[in-house]
Amino acid sequence: QVQLVESGGGLVQAGGSLRLSCAASLRIFSLYNMGWYRQAPGKQRELVATITTGGITNYADSVKDRFTISRDNAKNTVYLQMNSLKPEDTAVYYCNANRRSWDAYWGQGTQVTVSS
Repeated sequence: QVQLVESGGGLVQAGGSLRLSCAASLRIFSLYNMGWYRQAPGKQRELVATITTGGITNYADSVKDRFTISRDNAKNTVYLQMNSLKPEDTAVYYCNANRRSWDAYWGQGTQVTVSS
């Protein structure tokens, strides 16, 4: 059974940094596009950043120049480096792996709270 396990969330002051990790038990991790999404209370889940199998990255406008997504195929892990955090970044952050519509997975989420 495929598992995506996020870690690295926590409480940080505005302007601080956190690094999220997502370890995936995918048989061939390198074949999957990976992404980070977030959901704040009362809001819909939204895309934060994605990285393709070829390393092409995409970011939500709200996090550009502050967040960096990366992957280590040897460790089956995707990362999200978050700098200059703002209170509006507070949310549960979810890791996603997808290859086909029927071959996609979500992690359980990790809470990020940014205090002002």
